Amino acid sequence: MKQRFLLFSIVGTPLLVGIIIVGYWFWADVVNKKPPLPTLGQVGEFSLLNEDSAFVGRNVLLGKITIADFIFTECAGACPMMSAQMSELQKLLSEEPNVQFASFSVDPETDRPAVLTQYAKHYGAVKGKWMFLTGDKLQIYKLVREDFHLAVNSDTGEGGGILHSQKFVLMDNNATIRGYYDSEDTSAISSLVVDAERLSNRVH
Repeated sequence: MKQRFLLFSIVGTPLLVGIIIVGYWFWADVVNKKPPLPTLGQVGEFSLLNEDSAFVGRNVLLGKITIADFIFTECAGACPMMSAQMSELQKLLSEEPNVQFASFSVDPETDRPAVLTQYAKHYGAVKGKWMFLTGDKLQIYKLVREDFHLAVNSDTGEGGGILHSQKFVLMDNNATIRGYYDSEDTSAISSLVVDAERLSNRVH
């Protein structure tokens, strides 16, 4: 009896520890595993100018995880906050080479490439990491409404101005929309960082 107990102590204890470890790994993988991000739409072809006056299209979104927003440089409302937040996101995700940023102007008549270049400098945009896009107004508005499924309206009555979404948009490396995040919600911004990192780790 003592010999059997001794044998169990020698063999059974490591076996028990192994079972516990494997069980923990299973629990961590299954219980803590987050569900995949939703698929919320696909960004189609476009032809716009970047801040360097170079034409770019949908291909600029491929192969990278992109965080996009819609702003204009003369905005006195949400845009300065959004661009400051985007600048902070650029810092938080600076160690993620697969993550890039794109700001689309919803006032292309004013926001020519030279204007966007100065705006980019003001917010510390890193060249090759954060791009600014402008171009044909009809094309941009169609892109915002039909591809990004967001609101934009430049005809707001006597007061003028432009109404546009304050959400950040997360796209995967196939230009597929995987999430919308309120730029004024700190918890949403935290989720955006985590989700961008998750997608970035899957880019080869």
